[in-house]
Amino acid sequence: SDIKFGPYINGKQVYLAAFIDDCTRYVLHAEFYPVLDQSIVEDAFRQSLQKYGAPKAVYFDNGKQYRTKVMARACAKLNIRLLYTRPYAAESKGKIERFNRTIDNFLVEVQVDKPKDLESLNRRFWAWLDECYQHRSHSSLENNTTPYAAFNSDKELIRFLDVEQIADAFLRVEQRKVDKSGCISFDGRKYELEHGLTLIGRQVDVVYDASDTDTLWIEYEGFPRFKAKPLVIGARAGKRPELPPGLILETPLQSRFLSAAEKEHEIRTRNRLTAISFRGISGGNDV
Repeated sequence: SDIKFGPYINGKQVYLAAFIDDCTRYVLHAEFYPVLDQSIVEDAFRQSLQKYGAPKAVYFDNGKQYRTKVMARACAKLNIRLLYTRPYAAESKGKIERFNRTIDNFLVEVQVDKPKDLESLNRRFWAWLDECYQHRSHSSLENNTTPYAAFNSDKELIRFLDVEQIADAFLRVEQRKVDKSGCISFDGRKYELEHGLTLIGRQVDVVYDASDTDTLWIEYEGFPRFKAKPLVIGARAGKRPELPPGLILETPLQSRFLSAAEKEHEIRTRNRLTAISFRGISGGNDV
């Protein structure tokens, strides 16, 4: 398997990920993708497995898109031997490189056609691949047969896989350390482990579906795979019970001290006015 740089679609380059059968040169799956990362290798490999079953071994490029935990785990789960090309050893990739040179013929033609989107590009590519490669005589095959004929006449039994096997093999894997409470932290959340207290301080493999992290699976040597669930805070650690109304501290709407002072001031003012009034009456009698 290898990745090849493709044309530009709407100003953005696309990339071809391809898997071919080493013995017959038959293309198991090849597709142009909008990104250059491990996801395109995983997708192309999964589609190859779904259509043509599991090979005894795979021979991958040494690039970072192939040397991933996901690919290593998938091959181990599906009992596929995983091999990598030697760095800077072009001869070790001779067959896939020969296929890439054949792809150059398509890239020349597609520059004339100028597909408007990735879907159109792949539709044209698959038609070209079927007519101009899979069903065309190959000089390196016996009797100059076609890759299609060679693959279908191979007597080697195919080990087909069901959808659930493949889906399980391609789950994501990350490592986490079990804390003192038997839990792990993942994606900003705490998860409790079924065997957490037994594994305190150990590094465990967290296996999950990227589209659903509510349920995590934990793998550790010597243990059957088990679940980790989001930690639920118990009643004792929940919110405090409400206090009786008489004990609730309420924020006052006004100052009691100032209200009392204002009331006393009103009384004092009335008394002062009354005293002044009486003094006025008394003075008038003296005159």
